[in-house]
Amino acid sequence: MNHFRPVTIIGGGLAGLALGIALRQRQVPVTLHEAGSYPRHRVCGEFISGDGLAILKQLGLRKKILEAGARIARNAAFYFSNGKVLQRQLPRPALCLSRYKLDALMAGEFRRLGGELRENSRHPGELSSEGMVRATGRRVQIRADGWRWFGLKAHARNVELQADLELHFIPNGYVGLCRLDFATFNVCGLFRTRQSLPTLGSQWKNAISGPEDSTLRLRLATAQWDESSFCAVAGLSFDRACPSRSLDCAVGDTMAVISPLAGNGMSMAMESASLAAGELEAYSKGTLNWNSACQRLNRLRKATFDSRLYQAWWLQRVLMTPGASGAFAVLARGFPLWPRLFFGTR
Repeated sequence: MNHFRPVTIIGGGLAGLALGIALRQRQVPVTLHEAGSYPRHRVCGEFISGDGLAILKQLGLRKKILEAGARIARNAAFYFSNGKVLQRQLPRPALCLSRYKLDALMAGEFRRLGGELRENSRHPGELSSEGMVRATGRRVQIRADGWRWFGLKAHARNVELQADLELHFIPNGYVGLCRLDFATFNVCGLFRTRQSLPTLGSQWKNAISGPEDSTLRLRLATAQWDESSFCAVAGLSFDRACPSRSLDCAVGDTMAVISPLAGNGMSMAMESASLAAGELEAYSKGTLNWNSACQRLNRLRKATFDSRLYQAWWLQRVLMTPGASGAFAVLARGFPLWPRLFFGTR
């Protein structure tokens, strides 16, 4: 019988669940508190690209995700405001699966490995104490550079795409589409506004479908919406780097939030969990004290994610400048590796 120190994870999103699974594979005792329950919908592009695919394989989840109906995406199309369209192969194939299915599958795997999962539970104690990992999600910021940023997501049927992944730039936002199974498509967008939008809850279909004369509106003209899948999130902001000094242990969006434009958010959640697992195992086995484990993790995550965060932050800033997305479309035609800007890895 081992005498490992226990680890407590606060938050059962993608990063928290991935970390819980990785630690249980190492026989570390883990309790995970999740404020909600499974399954449920989340605002998410719902595709995993880049190095996150390798983490899925390490966790023994790739086969199970494919068996759950995940679809492989091999190409992407980008629709710009000047009417230009760019279509390319992805640097590596991505996997598309609803978070409604994925989170529930991962929660089941965590329990199967002996982890203690407490749904509808908020940890009553201090969140920065020894042995405590924060996977509580993004930090709320009402305005960023004078803008209010918000995300919308819903599933739909009767949608026809020209590529496995599509990204549509519209004034003050962009919307991504992907196929989740034979008939279901994910529609997820990021938007910004100077003013509050009190009627958004009742007019979300219009907001997520783009301008009247856009290709996006044409794509969704006959969409049959699953209204139960609609969800929204506000108070968004995006990081240019991981925190410089941090003595706590954080993974996923609690660590740093990358621009959705990079298509790398789900991957970063799992990568951050993978980085943390090794340091937390050493802490649990008594070969590292807590402060040393957190300091080492802080150095690892900055080395792994800072350049990616900075690149994604600037890419979004440029492409959200009026007229810039059209200019990018023209320049990108002479740069065949441009998809790596959107789906880059370490």
